[in-house]
Amino acid sequence: MAQDIVTRFAPSPTGFLHIGGARTALFNWLFAKHAGGKMLLRIEDTDRARSTQEAVDALMDGLGWLGLDWDGEPISQFSRVDRHRQVVDQMLADGTAYRCYCSPEEVDAMREKARAEGRPPRYDGTWRDRDASEAPEGVDPVIRLKAPKEGETVVDDMVQGRVVIPNKDLDDFVLMRSDGNPTYMLAVVVDDHDMGITHIIRGVDHLTNAARQTLIFNALGWTVPAMAHIPLIHGPDGAKLSKRHGATGAEAYRAMGYLPQAMRNYLARLGWSHGDEEIMSLDDMIKWFGMDAVGQSAARFDFKKLENLNGHYMRATDDAELLGHWKVYLAHAENGASVLDWLAGSENETVALAALPGLKERAKTLVELTESASYLWRQRPLDTDEKAQKILNDDARVILGELHNVLTDVMDWTAESLESSVKAYAEEKELKLGKVAQPLRAALTGRGTSPGIYDVLVALGREESLGRIKDQSS
Repeated sequence: MAQDIVTRFAPSPTGFLHIGGARTALFNWLFAKHAGGKMLLRIEDTDRARSTQEAVDALMDGLGWLGLDWDGEPISQFSRVDRHRQVVDQMLADGTAYRCYCSPEEVDAMREKARAEGRPPRYDGTWRDRDASEAPEGVDPVIRLKAPKEGETVVDDMVQGRVVIPNKDLDDFVLMRSDGNPTYMLAVVVDDHDMGITHIIRGVDHLTNAARQTLIFNALGWTVPAMAHIPLIHGPDGAKLSKRHGATGAEAYRAMGYLPQAMRNYLARLGWSHGDEEIMSLDDMIKWFGMDAVGQSAARFDFKKLENLNGHYMRATDDAELLGHWKVYLAHAENGASVLDWLAGSENETVALAALPGLKERAKTLVELTESASYLWRQRPLDTDEKAQKILNDDARVILGELHNVLTDVMDWTAESLESSVKAYAEEKELKLGKVAQPLRAALTGRGTSPGIYDVLVALGREESLGRIKDQSS
């Protein structure tokens, strides 16, 4: 019988979904979907100072925006602390763990001595084989794993290949602190086992944990899940992606006006490829995804490439769907509330939909689209930018006055009819089309650049268009 694939995304709630975490979640999600399996969500919230409900909500919000759902209810690692303690008690009973009464100062001294002697700074096993009767009074012990001293621990990684760690380099590390709280290392192993995780897909920065966690799985007699440690994401300068490179959270990319489908496509291609395919539908990603095509080297985040990819998705997305994404962007944008209020007005959504074909052709992000669309909701008389002011000279105002008369006679207010009338006027006056179109654009939008003027005329409608032209004519 084929194994049912179960992956997990296990972030710490830090207040946002880090873009590296988003890529890890996507890889787990794609791997599970490809195999018809499940992806579970575990919130590693044992750090109570940082783990607020707001932080958890922010994580889920980021995953939701990217369209990455999970199976079942999210699991809180902190809520499982009794189960973690139960496993430690079992290990003590089995002799695979022991109580250590060394003070932190004594452990530091051991490590300093090891360094001075040119050895790895490890705990030296002082309490490994001592009798419990020797325990000092009034000291709460830590619980340590009784790790094998001989041989080696092997991690057959699906991305990094065969990783071999001599057991002498893995000391008897702590499973439970003296205050009775389990360590991250122990909690992860117990949770992965109890959740039935078959494949652990995470960043290569966790590779050093893999050998230690393998020792815990082995000590408990549990099957070690398959592991895949994926390369980190670096900034354009080759350093690990951090705040100094700009946006590091998924919500920041939403605020910069990127579409979730563009982000998914871009993140999928960071470290994984399928031939020369650059643009992939979600169905294609699910069909093609596999860890065998994930590279070992770090992937560089290229903001220009993301922007170009987003521009493609802006143009390719159905207008009604794009309007939905636009509303999500506006709900989180600094000045988005006023635009949402306008969209809620009678017929304004229809106006926006009519304008979208022209708007999306010129915009690479929803920020640019909003700026280009601002002519739709700005009130008369329009404020004009510097470029528009230069265009609207005395000659231009004369042209606008004549155009107002021409367009007043247009009964069929469509792009085709309007274009025909404007071109006929330019020919009659022996003017280049640009000499007519530029003042018209400035009058209609208050800007020197805009979507196509015929699209603008149609989107604004007859009454508003003629009113704006009249405002600027002489």
